[in-house]
Amino acid sequence: MKRAILDRLLKDRAAKHAVVLVTELQSGAQALVYPQEVFGDLALDSDALGRVRQILEADESGTVELGGKRLFLQVQNPPLRLVIVGAVHIAQTLAPMAALAGYSVTIIDPRRAFATDARFPDVKLIGEWPDEAMATMKLDRRTAVVTLTHDPKLDDPALQTALKADVFYIGALGSRLKAAGFSDAESTRIHGPVGLDIGALSPAEIAVSILAQVTAVLRGAAADGRREKAA
Repeated sequence: MKRAILDRLLKDRAAKHAVVLVTELQSGAQALVYPQEVFGDLALDSDALGRVRQILEADESGTVELGGKRLFLQVQNPPLRLVIVGAVHIAQTLAPMAALAGYSVTIIDPRRAFATDARFPDVKLIGEWPDEAMATMKLDRRTAVVTLTHDPKLDDPALQTALKADVFYIGALGSRLKAAGFSDAESTRIHGPVGLDIGALSPAEIAVSILAQVTAVLRGAAADGRREKAA
């Protein structure tokens, strides 16, 4: 079974699947725990599985005691992703900042004069319409989407596509979401205007505020940066 688990784990890594390798330290029994599936010879009750999946989402490897068993959890998550719509000045600072924070960054902009390698070295650029490009990207719970063009022809289709996916963060540079036809529920999911209110003025300062808000949402803080109280 250990060989089967190892082979499957290697395939999961190659395919960038989210999974936790759980090892019982006393017996050596192991299991691969996925968001919706379990594989292996280690039996875990429903409470333990729920906690393991919380740890998977939190991206926190380590040793825990669950159900009377001492377990080592090795989280194997794909990289966090930041999809930026708009190859604008803010994106020029936000992209390298996000990369340093561990994000795989993609910038989408069909405007060839903006989306150039000279302006965005070492960043993946897609020169397609945002909704068309995002439809092929398998957006998931480890993805954040930020629209920065202030052009509804580009931003609105991108936001609509993000709203259909299970992304953990959606931000829009503008704040006129209801006027653009977004419902109250949709507007609640979209952080607009994007970023923490830190009095940012320059493109670099706005980029700082955006990454701070994305981090706050990812780590379970409120959108204003304050830690949310446990229920």
